This record gives sequence, C-alpha cells and structure tokens, in this order.
Amino acid sequence: MSGHRTVRRAALAAALSAFAVTAPAGSSAVAAPAPAPAGDRAEVPTRAGRTDSAVDRVADFYGSYLDAVTDDGRGALAQALRAHYLTPELRARLANWEQREHADGVLRAQDTPTAWRVAYNDSAMGRTWTRVRLTWGSPEQPRYTHLLVTSDLNTLRISDIQPDTGP
Repeated sequence: MSGHRTVRRAALAAALSAFAVTAPAGSSAVAAPAPAPAGDRAEVPTRAGRTDSAVDRVADFYGSYLDAVTDDGRGALAQALRAHYLTPELRARLANWEQREHADGVLRAQDTPTAWRVAYNDSAMGRTWTRVRLTWGSPEQPRYTHLLVTSDLNTLRISDIQPDTGP
C-alpha cells in the first residue's frame, strides 16, 4: 500500500511542478513549448558525404555548381568547378553541345534550377551511374528534369551527363 502512495505522491509532485512553471492566465509571459516525444520529433535535415564516394562527388558538384551559377553567374568559379569535377573529354563534349543548343550542358537548360537531388543508380565496369533530379519553378508548382550522370570510379570524375529517360 505504501508503494502505491509513493507513486501517487511522485505523480502529484510532477503535476504540481508542471503547473508551477506555467504562466498564469492573462500574464504576458509565454511558456516554452514542451519538447515533443522522441518518436514525434521532425527530422532535422543533415548533409554528409565521403571523399571516396562517386555519388557524393556528384552531389557536391551539383550543389557547388548551382551556387556558383546562381551567385556569380557563369563566371570563373563555375568553370573551375567544371575543371575539377569533369573529365577533359566531357568538358569538350559539353562545349560543343552548349554552342549548338545555347544552354548550359551541365544543367541541360538555359535557366538555373532551384533545387537538386542526387541518388545512386548503378555501377559496373569501373563506372557508377547517378540520377540527378533538378527542380524548377515555385515550391507550389515544381517541375523536374532528370539527368543520368556517369562517373569514373578510379578518378571519381564525372565522365558523362545525359538526359535521363529511364523510369
């Protein structure tokens, strides 16, 4: 019986403590919201990567490239990123494509997307393929284009960028 009484006293003390920290009605003080239970917490977005991952390198490239194009236009930083992340052969093919299409070959567009997403697709014969989704337009009405990016697993450099016509 005394065990039940101890539990009730502890529960009563906890309830009184909770009431004690709550501001009285009509007061200008604002009580801080109670933390959500662990299972109800919204996940905080995080970014991570590995230096030996071709997929992470593609994500790093697209994130940096979009920042450079958005912040600085198509200037020296965008070209330096291309030189660092893309093979010389790809840069040459992109230059030809861009001259013919009058668009950015990395983005396969004349405009700049508002967001990007990168996902692993497949690997074989010393290469890995990554799917890149570019987001265009407003958050209320987004439009997407998809690219299939090939990387060399020995150098981790991007060796091809094509429109993704897959599922």
